[in-house]
Amino acid sequence: MIMTDLETIIDGDGHLVEDLQGIADHMPAEMRRKYLGTTGTTLTKLFPPLDHFHSASPIETPPNSFAQVGVEGWLDFAQDLGIDSAVLYPTAGLSFGKVVSRDWAIALASAYNDWLYETYMKGNKRFLGMGLIPMQEPAEAAKELRRCVEELGMPGAMLPSAGFKDHLGSKDYWPVYEEADRLGCALGVHGGAHEGFGFDHMNVYAPVHALGHPFGQMIGMAGIVFNGVMDKYPNVKWGYLEGGISWFLLCLERFDRSYETHIQYDPRNELIQLKAGERVSDYIKRHVAEGRIYIGCEGTEPFVGEAIRAAGSGLLFFSSDFPHEVNAEMCKHEIQEILELEDITDVDREGILHRNSVNFYRIKNGN
Repeated sequence: MIMTDLETIIDGDGHLVEDLQGIADHMPAEMRRKYLGTTGTTLTKLFPPLDHFHSASPIETPPNSFAQVGVEGWLDFAQDLGIDSAVLYPTAGLSFGKVVSRDWAIALASAYNDWLYETYMKGNKRFLGMGLIPMQEPAEAAKELRRCVEELGMPGAMLPSAGFKDHLGSKDYWPVYEEADRLGCALGVHGGAHEGFGFDHMNVYAPVHALGHPFGQMIGMAGIVFNGVMDKYPNVKWGYLEGGISWFLLCLERFDRSYETHIQYDPRNELIQLKAGERVSDYIKRHVAEGRIYIGCEGTEPFVGEAIRAAGSGLLFFSSDFPHEVNAEMCKHEIQEILELEDITDVDREGILHRNSVNFYRIKNGN
């Protein structure tokens, strides 16, 4: 009989709400003096807006969602739900890919990471934070990733699924992945900015949110997979967050058919290299089995069991998204759904609740 632990819970995708003044205090003195001021509306210059959808649109969200929680609020939430560890991603910082000034991106990433470490990680072993790295300047991104992992003890860094000038598999970014490979760290692809996907004038936000997240994840995975990045840098762990899981099943289906009928000319052998008899879906499943691909899930998605049957119990990990469009009661229900799903095993449940987060983020006992 296989013994499983269904009590340990790791939140693989929570969110912090930035203290913009606190981050600004870590920016270089000249930047603070010239461009940020000390208080007030000038701090809105720190991060770009996510997109035009997140303002001037009357939307009702669940009670107590989008709360302005800090460290104590997060600790209360974790205690209430029995969460042992939480990996935190940004809120305003989800727009980081839209920073166009390279110097600002470098300084802002460093300031955010210092603030994140000092505010959430330094005094509490329950929290881990994913850093920001300035992919706008790949050599600097590699240096900041090294600092995040080796000096600040972070599991890795977030990559926005939208906003950078190129897709995530672009050769321009390979020096960053080379460093990530050396570090053996996690790179979490996260959505949040929904412009440019073809529905910029949609007058209802729900479908924008529903489609924007998975569209970004699909494009991100496509760039990584078809450019053979996982083979070139096999020690990197890739996570795809907040897009649900159905998009992954769609990729398995569509990538197979399209690759069989549209094989790219590749004289330098730089693109995806399939083994004999292997399809793209087999290639992806192989990398899941070898611990390179992970997907965040909430537990209430209808195809959790199907995704596990397709790619194995090492694929999914629990993600609360707190404190965005959820509250504590919703997250409790999602955890209970995982425990009660009839078409998955206890081994699968254990993987979702904590084991796969441990593997993706390389979480040790006591962090």
